[in-house]
Amino acid sequence: MPNVTDLNDICQVANNAEKEYYLAKMVILHDKEEIAAFLRQNIPLHIYSLGDLDDFFWPHTVWYAGRQNGAIEAIILLYTALPLPTLLALADDLAPMQALLQSILHLLPRRFYAHLSPGLEEVVGRDFRLLPYGRHYKMILTDRSRLDQVDFSRAARLSAADLPAVQELYQASYPGNWFDARMLDTNHYYGVWEEGRLVSIAGVHVYSPTYGVAALGNITTHPAHRGRGLGKIVTARLCASLLETVDQVGLNVKADNQPAVTLYHSLGFTVAAEYDEYTIEARGGA
Repeated sequence: MPNVTDLNDICQVANNAEKEYYLAKMVILHDKEEIAAFLRQNIPLHIYSLGDLDDFFWPHTVWYAGRQNGAIEAIILLYTALPLPTLLALADDLAPMQALLQSILHLLPRRFYAHLSPGLEEVVGRDFRLLPYGRHYKMILTDRSRLDQVDFSRAARLSAADLPAVQELYQASYPGNWFDARMLDTNHYYGVWEEGRLVSIAGVHVYSPTYGVAALGNITTHPAHRGRGLGKIVTARLCASLLETVDQVGLNVKADNQPAVTLYHSLGFTVAAEYDEYTIEARGGA
């Protein structure tokens, strides 16, 4: 297999290949159902990856897997739609994932973002510099009855027509966040308006009725309106809407963001796993 380091070449290898490419025990997968079968073994851990199997996200994905005697032992997703590609390497069993990650280091972009199970940073750190962004929780909605305790009648569904107001709120309240305007087309963004201005919002990073999963994201309230429970209102409304079409709702949250963690606990979410986020760059510069 060629030594591919350019992102465009990675996508070409992954998307144009007519067969799986083997490098030791590493393969690039193209069968959605095979990938989904593995990821469903731990839905809370892999809820983002499951959602990225949806046609909405699939063209921007590269799926690396490690096989042993024909069976998949680990899967790594490289999501390429963003200016900074994002790598998801999350596992219950660390050893197969370490071996898989080591086998693809030469295929990765020279700069990318990563979600790594604790312990995997040692593998990446041999060839890359890591800028840590802290420990994060994966939370999953386990007590849906909590949603019934919230009056979310004030929360209004947002659409593409509301994009200027959404961008204005993020600029004021959540600068630097990842927001894909296409996600407004899912009809799963909700907000609270006051005096004609959007002051609180909750949306999704991933939404797939086909695979029955959704991951919340881009949740924030304007600094001048915090402490009034608006975040709880929009998040509860969003969850209720999502549960009409999906079976599992999850999210990622920074572990030291205690107000957010407390909010999600109050809505029936529990911590399912921990992982770390990094910006990663090849040693020697770009």
